[in-house]
Amino acid sequence: MPWYTWGPWWPAWRKSRQNHDSRLVDHDHRQGVAAESPSEQARRPRRRLASAARLAAGGLVLALATWAASAVSVQAAGRPTIVFADYGWDSALVHNHIARFIIEHGYGYKTDALPGETIPLWFGLVRGDVDVSMEVWIENQKEAYEQGIRRGQVVDLGVNFPDSVQGFFVPTYVIKGDPSRGIKPMAPDLRSVRDLAKYKHLFRDPEEPSKGRFYNCIAGWECQRINTAKLKAYGLDKSFVDFLPGSGAALTASLVSAYEQGKPWVGYYWGPTWIFGQLDLTQLEEPPYSQECWASNKACAYPSVSVHKVVNKSLLERAPDVVAFLRNYRTSMKLTSEVLAAMHEHNWDARQGAIWFLKNRASVWEKWVPADVARRVRAALK
Repeated sequence: MPWYTWGPWWPAWRKSRQNHDSRLVDHDHRQGVAAESPSEQARRPRRRLASAARLAAGGLVLALATWAASAVSVQAAGRPTIVFADYGWDSALVHNHIARFIIEHGYGYKTDALPGETIPLWFGLVRGDVDVSMEVWIENQKEAYEQGIRRGQVVDLGVNFPDSVQGFFVPTYVIKGDPSRGIKPMAPDLRSVRDLAKYKHLFRDPEEPSKGRFYNCIAGWECQRINTAKLKAYGLDKSFVDFLPGSGAALTASLVSAYEQGKPWVGYYWGPTWIFGQLDLTQLEEPPYSQECWASNKACAYPSVSVHKVVNKSLLERAPDVVAFLRNYRTSMKLTSEVLAAMHEHNWDARQGAIWFLKNRASVWEKWVPADVARRVRAALK
């Protein structure tokens, strides 16, 4: 889970971490993470269900049935079942299902997933109850991560995607216009957060028309407090209303509604999400991140966060071929957002999204595996 979405439940998890032996894994999707991005229900309003005919036409039903029916013929007796950390947000679920499909059908291992939340699942990984975490947001759990690495309990297999993003965004048509939609540039000189004040009337707040409206992160989350500090540090609190959406769905709905109508919108957003797979947004420039700035008034960009793959140390001996595959596994925010956008458009779950990725992005994943593994995976997709 991205560290910047921590809400007021984080102190409880600090306590949980201190007493993790007695509270290792929480199978209840408690409100903290569930409000953040699990199933992206709080972040992305679903469109109406795709028809069964539409799914069948894409070959998804057959592929999913093949997946669920049994282990593949290359399954070897005595191989371990590889357990994944099943976090509650869609990007992590998609990466789990992509990796699991390849491992099951390409390498012949059984896989399973343990649902839970960030900190309990991390300690499950440390203790060996979990074998693989496809999304470790290191800033989320830096102290525990460094301790696990230092003690040799877990092994970092490298970056999954290096370019997660967060900051202040506007639809690109606000700056450049969109001739295909008949939209002219509204703020052609808008480049930086420092330029926002002169465009406050463009983003007029309907309840306080003398100011613009800035759509902040969800009330009570850490990103909301950071953004409020940023607005003050940039002097924008004098010209913009710091509007707090009641939920992730409300924030997303405000952006989508404005975008569909070609209206101005400015606010906070993060990626990867389906939004970046479907909407053309431009991030406003901020001064570069520095620890000194972040420790004072936060008048600078958010720190860059790379998302890593981490495994329990025992997996190196129990499944070295899988470890080699996972070392090669590398995506991007753009790729991840494309899958999430397809899921949003067709109302697919993460497993269906994984099948879509494997069918439509073979040039990406075939580089991760030997030719014989790729051949078996392709056969399973038919």
